[in-house]
Amino acid sequence: MRIAVDAMGGDFAPDAIVEGVLMAAAEVPEKVTIVLIGKQSTIQALLETHGAESAANIELVNADDVIEMSEHPTKALSQKPNSSIGVGFKLLKEGNVNAFCSAGNTGAMHVGALFSIKSIEGVLRPCIAGFVPQLTGGHAVMLDIGANADCKPEMMAQFGEIGSIYAQYTFGIERPRVALMNIGSEEQKGSLVAQAAHQLLKENRRINFIGNIEGGDFFAGEADVIVTDGFTGNTMFKLGESFYNVAAQRGIQDEFLDKTNYESVGGSPILGVNGNVIIAHGISSPLAIKNMISLAIRQVESNAYTKIAQALN
Repeated sequence: MRIAVDAMGGDFAPDAIVEGVLMAAAEVPEKVTIVLIGKQSTIQALLETHGAESAANIELVNADDVIEMSEHPTKALSQKPNSSIGVGFKLLKEGNVNAFCSAGNTGAMHVGALFSIKSIEGVLRPCIAGFVPQLTGGHAVMLDIGANADCKPEMMAQFGEIGSIYAQYTFGIERPRVALMNIGSEEQKGSLVAQAAHQLLKENRRINFIGNIEGGDFFAGEADVIVTDGFTGNTMFKLGESFYNVAAQRGIQDEFLDKTNYESVGGSPILGVNGNVIIAHGISSPLAIKNMISLAIRQVESNAYTKIAQALN
């Protein structure tokens, strides 16, 4: 198994990325090779600083350019084919790596996935999934958390199916409970889009739809898959992540609140594309990068994207 990591993406790249990769390399199974993509001389110097210039399970691939956080995704990808993100997607498309991970430009990662490995046939819009810790243990898969700010009911209904398949194969949940995030538990509540999405989810016999949940149920363990539009999902997800920072500022230490820290999972997969693509926070620390690589390994092992393709075709 080969996991590609963009060494140049993120606010603290390449230092934090290389450090996180070294942490992961010390723990990953023997079958796993981590492929670091970026300016080879820079990465090599950092590896030497850490005394790991010849780690057996780390491979370097040179990429001279970097897509900056503020750059326009489509323009940057076309103008910088030799960027670390461009090279990463080339390796993924050609089958030279099993997953590609980056803490770099989120838009470029999303556009790169759509242009290289492309959407699974039948997928209306690929989405980004987030993992919400639950008080009952484990995580709920929430989608979309930012790829599609405006959603049609049909898209949200499909998120429910994609999320259900992902939860089943990645987390081993036999019949994942799928819920729609709404402003009330009754099915006639919510926006016109939410009401229409509710009916479509309710009619889908392939999923275990349990109805609406409200904001107060976010961490309650009521659902395994939480469906929402990308605008609402992104807002709620980032609010949830802020709990850890608020607790830390107030000197509160709590085992559950620790799980709301973005570092605990380390990344969010793009679901609905023909491959494994994981996006990390721009502010990713070494620990977040290590955990992102663990998520990538689990996702490759689950083969979830092929299961999604089989279900939709």
